[in-house]
Amino acid sequence: MILTNQFTVKGIASVIVVMLSIVAFSSCKSRAKKSDLSSKTGVAYNDPYNGGLQINRKVKETPGPGLVAIEGGTFVMGGSLNEDLGYSHDNLKRRVTVASFYIDETEVSNADWLEYLHWIAQNFPNDGKLYYDALPDSLVWRHPLSYNEPYVNLYLRHPAFQDYPVVGVSWEQATAYCQWRTDRVNENILRQSGMLVDYKTRSDEKTSGDAFNTEIYLNGQLKGEGIDGPKMPKDNKPGAEAQAKRTVRMEDGILKQPYRLPTEAEWEYAALGLIGNTIEGNVDNSRTYPWSGLGVRSDKRKNQGRMLANFKITSGNNMGVAGDLNDGGDITVPVTSYAPNDFGLYNMAGNVNEWVNDVYRQLSFEDFEDFNPFRGNVFMDNKYENTEGRVLAKDKYGRPIKVPAKAPRKQTWEELQAEKEGNTIAMADYQYDARGAEDEEMKELYGKTTLVNNKSRVFKGGSWNDRAYWLNPATRRFMQQDESNAMIGFRCAMTMVGNVFGPTKGKMKTAARRGSTP
Repeated sequence: MILTNQFTVKGIASVIVVMLSIVAFSSCKSRAKKSDLSSKTGVAYNDPYNGGLQINRKVKETPGPGLVAIEGGTFVMGGSLNEDLGYSHDNLKRRVTVASFYIDETEVSNADWLEYLHWIAQNFPNDGKLYYDALPDSLVWRHPLSYNEPYVNLYLRHPAFQDYPVVGVSWEQATAYCQWRTDRVNENILRQSGMLVDYKTRSDEKTSGDAFNTEIYLNGQLKGEGIDGPKMPKDNKPGAEAQAKRTVRMEDGILKQPYRLPTEAEWEYAALGLIGNTIEGNVDNSRTYPWSGLGVRSDKRKNQGRMLANFKITSGNNMGVAGDLNDGGDITVPVTSYAPNDFGLYNMAGNVNEWVNDVYRQLSFEDFEDFNPFRGNVFMDNKYENTEGRVLAKDKYGRPIKVPAKAPRKQTWEELQAEKEGNTIAMADYQYDARGAEDEEMKELYGKTTLVNNKSRVFKGGSWNDRAYWLNPATRRFMQQDESNAMIGFRCAMTMVGNVFGPTKGKMKTAARRGSTP
């Protein structure tokens, strides 16, 4: 009797487990179905018979090639500056928040720039101006009282320097490179996945002037025979149109956001790498450099006394003493030299200064917003060739033509049609150029009492020819956006869409070395 009861109890338990499993499975299935329905109308997504709105919930945000994810947060901008040798008072302490973003692991190298030049030569062989405008100014190495002439012809192109940071590049050239890189990355994604014809087919059928542009492609103006690949997405149409294909949309989550220069706040935040000194939401120790400690030498036994960056050690001492060179860099060094900071970024101090996106003003810290602070907005819109058909106007390189924004809001349909007739409607008091917001440019004083105007761009980080003071991420200098020198390079950044870290994701999963010095 006791044995029978035991079997009965076990049998009931087994039945309960099976029933709970069925309920759980049904619940999961129900939830899965709900995710495919509109929460506001109840209409199913991705159904070709009700209109076919395609919603992709399986997209995982990932960085573009060469980028590192930077978990955003709050920090004291200018907080690492413990002395102001120039008495410029242009980066006083202010707490701000920087959204999560991506930034290049290294500075852009000579090899990267040669890839850019090669692409221009291959795709626009008869356009000498485009190629010439993209060339770095190698004459920046010349100095009347220094023998640097060999670098003029060798630094950019010799294989020995291929992994060294590109220099002689102006802010304008760096910005153009970011735009080019955006298109090449997205083009490569589409060709490798078969959504555009592969490189071989394109090479066989290529004609001059048909370069891929992300915005033009997303607007549906780059498609057809010789362009479309065999694996284009289905158009989700019923009946006879079920096999129709379409171009990739932004909603598919396949293409990457634009590359750009980092803002000054992003750059300073990434350079400090305070995530390595953060314990349970509190910054345990502040930093003067991208590493912990007040000095520029390693305190680790293995590298004790070695310099942690490439900079000018003292007057007349760029690299140390022969037989035991210290930082080892007479000029620049390869972009992966020295240990990275706690975000995994190389040479955020020393080697070369780096362009950032901001326009310089001495008192920007008083004016800018405390969320994603930035000065330099010039609001532009795409020009339409045909407003009713939503066809964008293109330049001779296949890029969308940009025009100044006419209003701070979306224009009405009537305003767009009026433009089609040549009657431009603009708000008279709208300033599309916000570079001088709260601190206007004084054009009549430029070159007389000031060297600051709307083309003055910030660079940061210190270089191989700078003293240790400039390695502090809070220091700032500026130069005209069409100028360059042998001490300035750059790296690219990208906006992070959504929040890959999320409010419940916990601590950032990187090899952050808390409070360590390389």
